[in-house]
Amino acid sequence: MKISGFTIIRNAIINDYPAVEAITSILPMVDEMIVSVGKSDDDTEELIRSIGSPKIKIVQSEWDLSQLPGGRVMAIETDKAMRHIAADTDWAFYIQCDEVVHEKYHQSIINGCNAQLNDKRIMGLVFNYVHFYGTYDYYGDSRRWYNKEIRIIRNDPRIYSFRDAQGFRMDGKRLPCKLINASIYHYGWVKSPALMDHKLRNLSTNWMGKAMKERLENTKGVFNYDEFDSLERFEGTHPQVMLKRISEKNWNLDIDVSNKRFTIKKWILYIIEKLTGKRLFTFRNYELR
Repeated sequence: MKISGFTIIRNAIINDYPAVEAITSILPMVDEMIVSVGKSDDDTEELIRSIGSPKIKIVQSEWDLSQLPGGRVMAIETDKAMRHIAADTDWAFYIQCDEVVHEKYHQSIINGCNAQLNDKRIMGLVFNYVHFYGTYDYYGDSRRWYNKEIRIIRNDPRIYSFRDAQGFRMDGKRLPCKLINASIYHYGWVKSPALMDHKLRNLSTNWMGKAMKERLENTKGVFNYDEFDSLERFEGTHPQVMLKRISEKNWNLDIDVSNKRFTIKKWILYIIEKLTGKRLFTFRNYELR
């Protein structure tokens, strides 16, 4: 069985993406790692080269920034990266550069790939998600955050990235998938308030919607992390590759996780999910088998 990793990245240093940690977190599980580096305004390519792994294959790309609205450029670049995967690869492991896999899940992921290798009806593997917010101490536990998504797909040319590269499709349809016992840790919303404000202002010109633009108009260079509907305190461990970054954190947030901001309908759905583990009436990018 052969597994190829692939990702896309641009301006990793300017936007303080944990790109090195993301790539490093899946290197032990893959036979090659395709990193498509978009033309950047910083030393992103040198940063990726500094990882020093012979598994990494860097390919260069130039993003069409006219495709930024709606995040379409992400899907375009993801498809381009996929085309560099070795022809004899069985599974393609997609990781975004603000996502990290905990080493405790490595064996479960390998087992999942092996278990479904010969069942050609299964086209992808779905992961659980943990979305950290504000600092490494809190995560979102409401329906605002997607709780599952595809991150491993078969090496099939019919598969393509969907919309803003959150998921995948084949022949216009959702992929039949299996859920595996592993989680992706998403750190895209963990930055200092000043850096988050700077990042979102850069994106809001071409990408963010009206609501985010209005939200940023009410701040003065410091993002307000107080606007959430539900958070919980994280009591687990972070991936080893993240520990240095976490130790260098230079800001603190004290969030009252008992403060829930739900409509009655969302309260009911939230309670049902907490009691049963089932998220009702939610959009899925996949079909679980």
